[in-house]
Amino acid sequence: MGVTYVKEIMSPEELLEKYPLPEAHKKLKAERDSEIAKVFTGESDKFLVIIGPCSADNEDSVCDYLNRLVSVQEKVRDRIIIIPRIYTNKPRTTGKGYKGIIHQPNPEKAPDLLEGLIAMRKMHLRAIAETHLFAADEMLYPENWPYVADFLSYVAVGARSVENQQHRLVASGIDIPCGMKNPTSGTLSIMLNSCIAAQAKQTFMYRKWEVKTDGNPLTHTILRGAVNKRDQSLPNYHYEDLQLLLKLYEEHDLKNPACIVDANHANSNKCYYEQPRIVSEVLHSRRLSREIKNLVKGVMVESYIEPGNQKISEHIYGKSITDPCLGWEESERLLYNIAESL
Repeated sequence: MGVTYVKEIMSPEELLEKYPLPEAHKKLKAERDSEIAKVFTGESDKFLVIIGPCSADNEDSVCDYLNRLVSVQEKVRDRIIIIPRIYTNKPRTTGKGYKGIIHQPNPEKAPDLLEGLIAMRKMHLRAIAETHLFAADEMLYPENWPYVADFLSYVAVGARSVENQQHRLVASGIDIPCGMKNPTSGTLSIMLNSCIAAQAKQTFMYRKWEVKTDGNPLTHTILRGAVNKRDQSLPNYHYEDLQLLLKLYEEHDLKNPACIVDANHANSNKCYYEQPRIVSEVLHSRRLSREIKNLVKGVMVESYIEPGNQKISEHIYGKSITDPCLGWEESERLLYNIAESL
């Protein structure tokens, strides 16, 4: 057998007992979750901005970034709900490269998943304590959900995972909004089928148990662009794309039709500096059509303290070591521009 068992990882119960979320913060999370849920159900017309680093690679710089978000959130809270991205596990197309703090708490050292779980947990708890903001992350490993369920307010299923049955079924058992990205091929029916599965009640095997779920009515779509057979990026954030998605939603029996537009990845052709322009176009489409306004609940933006990205060995504070991100000055300007245009 080509697998070596290195060491046993502590259980979710052990990790949460050792690094608990304080009761006061549990109450704050419940309030924040309710506020976010009302956007998806249509009870609130606030706009969601899911924003932050491509990968949360350093606790100090991530918490520094989140503290900057707090000052903006206070000024725009009547129109915008900011959900910070704290992405602790990263999908790697070829299996190579930095896989996130949950794999490598020190990006320059070998993987250590036990220490990674602890580093991830400590970073989230510190961020919550300092900012009272509750984050978004990607569900890369469905079996890891119990380690993070108590402190996340938003979860996304990525383009390479959205066709996977385990991701869909686990999403049906969570109680926060779950965004299903369109696959890299761009096929919208795959994304919508994922929402159908996640909104339904399911029975399946999970962490050595037969489990049943209630279904997640807050499951929704995320448009992130596509890549064709010639490896060319095909954006899907334009007015016509949103109209098409609206039409497809009307053909499916889904609760709380909603969409988040990812302004980076294939939508920007990985040109991070295009994100403000893309967000501006999405907001313009919402102004043109009441139906699109009701459908598009927010945007997703990759942003950090310094613009662009760097090699792991460069050690530039607050600069992405994975995909390039907007810098803070542009990000702050973007947030205020969004608020002014709503």
